[in-house]
Amino acid sequence: MRREPAPPAGVLVCFGLAVLGAVGFAVSYVLNLGNVAFGLSLGGAFAFLAAGLAIWSKRIEVREPQYVEERAVGPSPPQQFEAFQEALTSQPVPRSRVLWSMLGLTLAAIGGAVLFPLRSLFPKEGGSPDAILEHTPWSKGLPLVDEDGKRIRPGDLTYDSVKTVFPAGVSSRVHPDTTTVLVRVEPASLQLPAGRENWVVDGVVGYSKLCTHAGCPVGLYAADYRQLMCPCHHSLFDVLRGAVPIEGPAARPLPQLPLGLDADGYLVATGDFSGPVGAGWWGLPT
Repeated sequence: MRREPAPPAGVLVCFGLAVLGAVGFAVSYVLNLGNVAFGLSLGGAFAFLAAGLAIWSKRIEVREPQYVEERAVGPSPPQQFEAFQEALTSQPVPRSRVLWSMLGLTLAAIGGAVLFPLRSLFPKEGGSPDAILEHTPWSKGLPLVDEDGKRIRPGDLTYDSVKTVFPAGVSSRVHPDTTTVLVRVEPASLQLPAGRENWVVDGVVGYSKLCTHAGCPVGLYAADYRQLMCPCHHSLFDVLRGAVPIEGPAARPLPQLPLGLDADGYLVATGDFSGPVGAGWWGLPT
């Protein structure tokens, strides 16, 4: 029996890479590797799927044209019957089932991968959405580190300088709401709300870096005026008075992080932020 040539290797390779791309998307989503990883993996899966289908379409055998033959009266002649049997037994064994199986696996992998984001629609562990949004991983005794993972002492900041810090051992990708900006000012110039007198160490005060208007990073500091500014919509926050908004669309102060020192003189948090961080949600003003 005549056998059809093996399936095109290019098609199998493309479908295989598409499966890997789909698996990569699922893994990158679970590990929260970022939008670049999401786009490259899922986009690559669809691209290789399309490439495989394109290669496959060019290898499809064009059959001979169909025609109608008048049926003769009576049984077929012996030589015609023998020709029919020979043609029937010489048909190739279909190997396209390999390609169809691989295509099915590819579609199943991509279909399964795109279902992973659906889990974002459900509440995470830790209670209601309200409770989750109101709190961050900052807690008493958690060390402050910079973007290189180095711990911070008050003396690492000069007066009227700023530094972005994170909680040690907590991924800023998974918990971007922990991002904090430290500012060092003259301690005597601070006019913080009542009860926050012990939230400052040697003039170092910490505030959430997420603007309370739309969640943009508050990364600009006007040292002459002791003001933090959001570059997106130009909200200004008074560092000396608890980061209250003094200009722009933001309606709430930047939440303050209470600071302290450990036994080695490094800065640590003594609790969570003074309020919900980032943009307003539901009944919370923006």
